Amino acid sequence: MVKLELPYSGDELEKINAGDTVSISGTLYVGRDQVHMRLYDAIMKGECLPFDFEGNGIYYMGPSPAAEGQVMGSCGPTTSARMDPFSPLLVEKGLRLMVGKGPRKPPVLDAVRKYHGLYLQAFGGCGALYSSCITSCETVAYPELGPEALLRLTVKDFPAIAVADCRGYVLTGEGIKLIF
Repeated sequence: MVKLELPYSGDELEKINAGDTVSISGTLYVGRDQVHMRLYDAIMKGECLPFDFEGNGIYYMGPSPAAEGQVMGSCGPTTSARMDPFSPLLVEKGLRLMVGKGPRKPPVLDAVRKYHGLYLQAFGGCGALYSSCITSCETVAYPELGPEALLRLTVKDFPAIAVADCRGYVLTGEGIKLIF
């Protein structure tokens, strides 16, 4: 198991290989397609972003309401492909770590390789487990999006698996393959 502290510094992502299990602790941002569209538009307009991409990662999920005594309800991953139209530009601009579920399109995988990023998959069906890894949550931007707003989580021992690494390797159903 590879331990990854967020925000990361330097070349930490480059030390993680497709197929590695990863335990994330620290600050992890949350954003889905509407957040990605707004981040993309802000970049295209030359506007300031609501958080610094450098050293940070984003988790694709929509939270459930928290039960009494919880920071957040069930919060399993959502389909990463919905972010694919926006992800190559965000990766180019410094958002090197993405966590979601499902395959990514070739332009995203190419950006991960080219800009030394990393795509991790969270485990589907494990929303309650992920909820137990969250120690704090706050809305950072776009509160009008409700549960799909940009959130900042503090996580501890958040499990994932590296699916695409900066060397062009991707974990598939048939094993690890070099695709670029």
